[in-house]
Amino acid sequence: MSLIARITVRLAAVALIALAGTILWVLHATDARLQRGAEISVDRLERHWMYRPGLGSLGVTSTELLSGWTARASGSVVLPGVCIVVSTPTDPDSSLCNARDGLGGTVPAWFATLFERFAAPREAVVREVVFRGHRLGTIRASVDTQAATEQAWQQVSLVAGAAAGMAAGMCLLAWLAVAHALRPVGGIVRALRDLEDGADGSGAAAARLPASGTAEFDGIARAFNDLAARLERTTEERGRLTRRLFEVQEEERRMLARELHDEFGQCLTAGGALAASIASDAPPERPDIPRDARSIGRLIADMQATLRGALARLRVPDLEEVGLAASLRSLVGSWNSHRGSRTRFLLDVEGDLGATPPAEALGIYRLVQECLTNAARHGDPATVLVRIRRGPGPTGALTVTVEDDGGGAPERLSDSPGLGVTGMRERIRALGGRLSIGRSAGGLSISAEIPVASTAPSTLAAAVAS
Repeated sequence: MSLIARITVRLAAVALIALAGTILWVLHATDARLQRGAEISVDRLERHWMYRPGLGSLGVTSTELLSGWTARASGSVVLPGVCIVVSTPTDPDSSLCNARDGLGGTVPAWFATLFERFAAPREAVVREVVFRGHRLGTIRASVDTQAATEQAWQQVSLVAGAAAGMAAGMCLLAWLAVAHALRPVGGIVRALRDLEDGADGSGAAAARLPASGTAEFDGIARAFNDLAARLERTTEERGRLTRRLFEVQEEERRMLARELHDEFGQCLTAGGALAASIASDAPPERPDIPRDARSIGRLIADMQATLRGALARLRVPDLEEVGLAASLRSLVGSWNSHRGSRTRFLLDVEGDLGATPPAEALGIYRLVQECLTNAARHGDPATVLVRIRRGPGPTGALTVTVEDDGGGAPERLSDSPGLGVTGMRERIRALGGRLSIGRSAGGLSISAEIPVASTAPSTLAAAVAS
């Protein structure tokens, strides 16, 4: 639930609690007012009798004193909702209720039950009528239940309607105020997303938050901007360090390939020649010597084939002279000849790759090389497709996709403890691109998008070409 919805719900809950308390207070207040009205009605009726004109004779009877009182006791004497009963020793009881029908409208049954449950217990107001020392009768005043319920319903309806309107208005105003106050949150979320994208080398780490005019959000904006600036510097430093590490790696690979070719390769060639010489010069009475020499020769030949494969992986073709497209065709062709009929390796090139800068060309070559190795090593695909797209113009982005149908799960490859995927990701990130791993029709799909900013040779290309 959003913060605005939570605040609105809580305000509505507070309003409902306040409304319930107000209704209970109205119920008790209405009941107390009617009880007080019964006392006032008794006082008024007593004074009305005591000060009647012409009642100065000592021989007046209670009948003469109280005769016709119901006609004289109008609504100004008996308040609404009060019933009066007058009792005399000689006359039958007479009563008057000032409870007009429909005083509060139709009262729901649930409200009548609620009012009876929460209203205070009512007691009748009893007053002895004494005139000139003589007890003439008794006045009993009580609250009419129906009238009390109607008055309470009338009051509750007015209060509940006003309170509900005020609560709705309060919730609406609170929602508008909170929504306006939280407007910077959307910008903060977008900036955080940009910061997340910038963390993987897309350059979006330069996102900044503007001042919003609110002290709390301005504090967040300052902290965010400081963090983004530091992340931007760290990303640039990491990019320079990563590029330098790959430069050193390529230099070491080149040196290792040269040493293997010059030293180990010559030793293997000499060993093969020596084995052939031993086999040819062995005496006829020792047939075991030529047999062992030929076995040594075959072993040396296998080692030479392994060495040629290692040298092919270590040494990079001269990309500036041969070109990226031709180098990739040679790489794919070597895999087809190595795997035979088990796997078909296909290459699909769209666009001109001749203007690819050396650093990007080397990165793409190493990426495809690693993807083909992973596809052959960790699966048994029937087809591996390498697709390369170059956007129009000299700065068109490069898109590389390697798909296979050898099964496999992207999440398992992404979480692999090996350095293959990490190395590919860091290499592409150092070039300002982004690597993604997903599913293909029957296996994995590894895709990289690399922006091409310049065609000038980089130090990495210079180191490889030297």
